[in-house]
Amino acid sequence: MYDVAIIGGGVVGCSIARELSRYSVGTVLLEKCSEVGFGTSKTNSGIIHAGHHSSPGTLKGQLVVRGNELFDTLHRDLNFGFKRIGELVVAQNEEDVAVLRKLKTQGEEKGVIGLEIWDQKRLQREEPNLSHTIISALYAPSAGVINPYEFAFALIENAVDNGVELKVESPVENIDIEKSGFVLNTPHEKIGAHFVLNCAGVFADKVTQMVGQDEFTIHPRKGEEYMLDKRLQGLVRRLIFPVPQKTTKGILIIPTFDGTIMVGPTAQDTDDRHDVSTSLDGSRRVFDSVRKICPSITTRDTITEFAGLRAVSNTNDFIIGTTKVKGFINVAGIQSPGLTASPAIAEYVCDILRAEGLSLEYRHDFMPYVPGPPRFATLNAEEQGQLIKKNPLFAKMVCRCELVTEAEVHNAIDHGARTLDGIKFRSRAGMGRCQGSFCTVRCMDILAERLGLPFHQITKRGGNSWIVSEMVNTQHPKVDKES
Repeated sequence: MYDVAIIGGGVVGCSIARELSRYSVGTVLLEKCSEVGFGTSKTNSGIIHAGHHSSPGTLKGQLVVRGNELFDTLHRDLNFGFKRIGELVVAQNEEDVAVLRKLKTQGEEKGVIGLEIWDQKRLQREEPNLSHTIISALYAPSAGVINPYEFAFALIENAVDNGVELKVESPVENIDIEKSGFVLNTPHEKIGAHFVLNCAGVFADKVTQMVGQDEFTIHPRKGEEYMLDKRLQGLVRRLIFPVPQKTTKGILIIPTFDGTIMVGPTAQDTDDRHDVSTSLDGSRRVFDSVRKICPSITTRDTITEFAGLRAVSNTNDFIIGTTKVKGFINVAGIQSPGLTASPAIAEYVCDILRAEGLSLEYRHDFMPYVPGPPRFATLNAEEQGQLIKKNPLFAKMVCRCELVTEAEVHNAIDHGARTLDGIKFRSRAGMGRCQGSFCTVRCMDILAERLGLPFHQITKRGGNSWIVSEMVNTQHPKVDKES
């Protein structure tokens, strides 16, 4: 019997797991996919928000600034990709300028640091490739960009190092309520826990129904995003936001941590909790919008596209708290700025568990660090040479586009990769211009050898996401000429 069972291995579930690993409690995290972070988290825009967008009257507005503050320490300890590059909300007319002033006041009331209103002259000097029709902008220096999948991997690796148990490919099918707590039924086993944390993303309302509760509903909102060729690196240096709309912060220009530029997302409500398709209409909406802000961006620069689903609740806010079923705690409706708020959500949930009677005794042997992945492409020639002397596999290039070496692919497997996407998100192999055309087979070869699996059993993201089918004997049987 565990003290706490966490359902869902996105950045929120992993943040809570890592926070709980500071204490002497038995914790298990259950994730339905083959690896953590393979749901909404891997299709996240990767933005650490400054905090001025969210109303202070909401729970997400209360947690976002604290979450932002925690990322410097998390980055130091866990070594994921993160950089504070700043953010600009741009105004096309005087009505927009009034919104900027309101956002600035709202942010300052919440403690967001360094907010400034830039005039057109300052904006053109700082970001010369933006449209000259933009007349003003709100600058927020504390905003940043992150590799969200690296963040999830680092969180869970550190949590497991500190005693948390991780069970992947373990969807919770139903929950039994007993006197001593709960029994979570997966296809493979029954798992007992005194407390259950529902961090199931777009399926959180379905999970809460498993214990007879129907307090909220989740209405997925799909967002399509488009990754642009790395030759555009530096076109903009900061996150570029339009003035926010009622249901979305708008379609953005995002300089990612690794140098590529991403544009999006759209905001389309859907009833399909599995729909991560992209569309021609979505592409048109994204590029029509961003061209008004940065005219030189075109669809011709797209190297890949993807979509994710936001877990929007009917309250349009985070739903974090106890329920009528003692010990069952919802951590639901975590849409933007959920990634930014995730470490603050973890602290908030631990306070709830403590108030509900869980003893949280701090562990003096807690180890907060993980080394992070090697990044050969970011090193200078001398540093690369030193790595090659230590490990000759750094001299063998697997991914030409992103300069990923064989040593980095092995490192990804050493740290938990069991699929092509697991390697991709840990090492960037397959993320470049050719989108894996050169490196996929080699990565599959290495995975098959390391995992002791036949080549055809290697998948893209687990489950039935097969890349190749099993070789079958296609030779014609011998024919008896006399018959």
